[in-house]
Amino acid sequence: MKTLITFALLFCFGWVQAQSIEGAWKMTHQNGEEVTDVEYIKIYQDDYFAFGAKKIADNAFVGAGGGPFELDGNTYTETLNFFTLDPFQVGTVNKYQLDWVDGKIVISSEINGRMLVEIWERVSDAQDDLTGNWVITGRKRDDEIRRSTPGARRTIKILSGGRFQWVAFNSETKEFSGSGGGTYTAKDGKYTENITFFSRDNSRVGASLGFDYEVIDGEWHHSGLSSTGNPIYEIWTPYAIGYPGAKKD
Repeated sequence: MKTLITFALLFCFGWVQAQSIEGAWKMTHQNGEEVTDVEYIKIYQDDYFAFGAKKIADNAFVGAGGGPFELDGNTYTETLNFFTLDPFQVGTVNKYQLDWVDGKIVISSEINGRMLVEIWERVSDAQDDLTGNWVITGRKRDDEIRRSTPGARRTIKILSGGRFQWVAFNSETKEFSGSGGGTYTAKDGKYTENITFFSRDNSRVGASLGFDYEVIDGEWHHSGLSSTGNPIYEIWTPYAIGYPGAKKD
C-alpha cells in the first residue's frame, strides 16, 4: 500500500510539473484564425512575462508587452509594466482563463463585449546558467564598477526556453525605449545571442553576438562588444532582488 501511495504522489507531482508555464511560447491561433503573418514569442520566468512580435515577411517590429503574472488554477492574471500596442493600459491588471489542451495553453477573456482567444504552443522549457528574469544594476567603466538602483525607468532581460528578450521602459510615464530578442545559448562561460527582432533597427535581425559571462554571487556579469562594436561590461541582478518595486507590481 505504501508503494502505491508513493507512486500516486509521484504521478501527481509529475503532472503538476508538466503544467509549468515557464519557458518560451509561440502564438499559433487568435480568435479561431491561424497566425501566419506575425511571429509572437512569449517568455515566462520567475513570475514575469514578456512578449515580442514582428512581421514575418520583413522583420518589422509589431509590438511588445510584459510584466508580472500569476497563475492560480485556471485563473491567469497579468499586470502590464509595458505595452507598446496601447500604452494607456500600462499599470492595468487583466484576468483571463487559462486552459491546457494537448500541451498547449489557451488564454481567453471577454474584453469590451468581445471574446479574445489565443492558443500558444510551447517552444521550449530548457534551462541553463542564465535562465531567469534580470534587471541591470551595474556597469564597469575604466575598471570601475558603477552601481545603480533600478526605479520606474529600468532595463530588464528575461531568458527561458532558449529565448531572450530585453526591454527598456518606464512603468510610471508608460514610456517605451526599446526591445529586442531572439534565441540564445549559454554554456561554459560563453553567451551567444541570435537576434530575431529589434524595435530600433530591424536590419539587425539575423545578427549573432558573442559574449563572456560569469555568475558571481547570484549576479550575471556580462562582457564583450555591443552591437555597435563598443566594449561593454554589465551586471544583471535577479529582478526580484535588484528592483525594489518588484513585490509591489
